[in-house]
Amino acid sequence: MIKHIPNILTIIRFIFIPFIIVSIALNNYITAIILFTLSSITDVLDGFIARHFNAISDFGKLMDPLADKCTQLSILLTLALKGIIPVWIFVILILKELIMISGASFLYGKNLVVSSKWYGKLTTVLIYLAIILSCLGKVYDLKLIDVYVYYIAVFFAMFSLVSYFNYFYKNGYLPNKEEIKKSIKNKS
Repeated sequence: MIKHIPNILTIIRFIFIPFIIVSIALNNYITAIILFTLSSITDVLDGFIARHFNAISDFGKLMDPLADKCTQLSILLTLALKGIIPVWIFVILILKELIMISGASFLYGKNLVVSSKWYGKLTTVLIYLAIILSCLGKVYDLKLIDVYVYYIAVFFAMFSLVSYFNYFYKNGYLPNKEEIKKSIKNKS
């Protein structure tokens, strides 16, 4: 039974998304903070249980990061549409994710296990912190430091993107110039 708990927690995170979005849309920022915090806790528990009880599954490997990205990006889009954060923050972060997804699809089927790195985890924590600060700023009608936390998160998002591509290139998963030239010659 315990082996299914991480996947159940991942599914719960997907279920939280529309409730968080509606709470923000209706200016119920405290409710949004509570739901978002509960969602974040399920993310931590999901990973801990999966690793600690050897309950890692193919479903979890795919759906856990998807739940994280769907949660982050849908909340960021809602905050941007409401004018709470600059739209460019959402645009940069979604473009980064689309590039990462494209890269992952290119690497699909190769004998490769990609574990998250510290800079990816830091980016996630910073985005989560910035979202909480944005909601708190609306509750208390304050100008908080959320925008600066977003700046740092965007920096680390770009850093992680470059770092992952550098890792894949150095380990031979991405073609170098000679391989590209050879491939073009063979097609001619």
